[in-house]
Amino acid sequence: MALLETVRADRLAKIARLKEAGMDAYPARTSRTHSVEQFLENHAVLEKNSEQIMLAGRVLSIREHGGSLFIDIFDGTKGQCFVQRDKLGDESYDLFTAAVDTGDVVEVSGMAFTTKRGMPSLDVTGWRMLAKSLRPLPDEWFGIKDEDERFRKRYLDILLTKDLAQRIKRRSRFWNTIRAYLLARDFVEVETPVLETTTGGAEARPFVTHHNALDMDVYLRISAGELWQKRLMVAGLPKTFEIGRIFRNEGMSAEHAQDYTQVEFYEAFKDYEAGMEMIADLYRTIADMVYGTRVFSIKGFEVDLGKEWEMYDFCKLVEDRFGLNPLTEMYKKTEKRVTLGDLIEICENAGIKYEHTEYNIARAVDSLWKIIRKEIAGPGFLVNVPVYMEPLAKKSAKDSRVVERFQVMIAGSEIGKGFSELNDPVDQAERFARQQQLRDAGDEEAQMPDADFVEALEYGMPPAFGFGVSERLFDFFEDVSIREGQIFPLMRPR
Repeated sequence: MALLETVRADRLAKIARLKEAGMDAYPARTSRTHSVEQFLENHAVLEKNSEQIMLAGRVLSIREHGGSLFIDIFDGTKGQCFVQRDKLGDESYDLFTAAVDTGDVVEVSGMAFTTKRGMPSLDVTGWRMLAKSLRPLPDEWFGIKDEDERFRKRYLDILLTKDLAQRIKRRSRFWNTIRAYLLARDFVEVETPVLETTTGGAEARPFVTHHNALDMDVYLRISAGELWQKRLMVAGLPKTFEIGRIFRNEGMSAEHAQDYTQVEFYEAFKDYEAGMEMIADLYRTIADMVYGTRVFSIKGFEVDLGKEWEMYDFCKLVEDRFGLNPLTEMYKKTEKRVTLGDLIEICENAGIKYEHTEYNIARAVDSLWKIIRKEIAGPGFLVNVPVYMEPLAKKSAKDSRVVERFQVMIAGSEIGKGFSELNDPVDQAERFARQQQLRDAGDEEAQMPDADFVEALEYGMPPAFGFGVSERLFDFFEDVSIREGQIFPLMRPR
């Protein structure tokens, strides 16, 4: 800290020197004529025409060269400038050498020229300070190694790590590719409430806050408007989508954050089988438009989105591995319906702690499934999930014990979920009642009943396909954790 204070004091003194010379250290305007990227792209023409150029950017390095200076400036693209005493004059050159540090944002004017080594550069004839830095930048080549410090000072991490700025641009293209894909198919982009009196659309623990004006507690939403978008289908809008922030008050991991972006969309008169074709096409389109390839290395798996996607039977996978048939709740070991003791034993044998005091087949089966999924490379669709595990999907016409739901499987995880939406209000009310029983028994992630939504269904909602996927898909394409993939992840204050 003592060293930092010494540096700050030195740089504050340099601001005083700039003021004495009549130069503002933080002017409001710049006369920049070209970005560095434009300057480099048009360098040959600018040099030939001897055009006067004005660039602006952050000084990344200052290198002495025979009584002159080479500086690298950065405005998103790095460019080289040559600063000479005889071009600036003694007073301006001396002020530059005395007052400019790496990290400062400057404006430089001059003409394009090419160095003896063939480097396109700007021959500086004038300069001006735009923003004097008071703190030194970390070394450009080594950056910030401590992960906690990187996330706290993400702006420096982005500045010093070349690919992070490119990742932010890819993130933008990722979401805009999804947006463009849906808009091209006549979907309407909507905004639905972030504050809700009842959370719905997912099984998750919500954040709770107090609404002062209405004097009541409300929840931050846990889905991107699922039940609201279904209301819009009742209202006669057959295709809607929302890309928005959602919030889940749960644990943190490489794949889970508490606030993140998700897209959800709904299309009337389409079912989950037709939806599978659409989703495979959507994922391939994202891969093509953002990355220019359909083959990815993700978490040790080689994933080829261009090949034919697999189909995975949820119940069969669980029964083959653990002897528990999720549909009949029969255990091969005892050849009878499993008991609470059986659930505990099966989980313990699998290395899982059973965390419920009551019989909860849904949570037990889900825990067992999470072991299996880690081995699945994908891409493919997981189907045949029991009804008791999905309160918002339509029962299968082929087997009423399962729902018409699929999950996209990529690199050992579920990356997107879609289903034929449940539009039977009686069935929906019964499933909400079952979820309430689970909540009453202590399951905080079970869904809250929504009587208003059931009432809307009673007016008639057409059959529909719904799908949602979070920014986890982007993180998987990037092969990074969700915290690494976010621009500014949440940090505990020091």
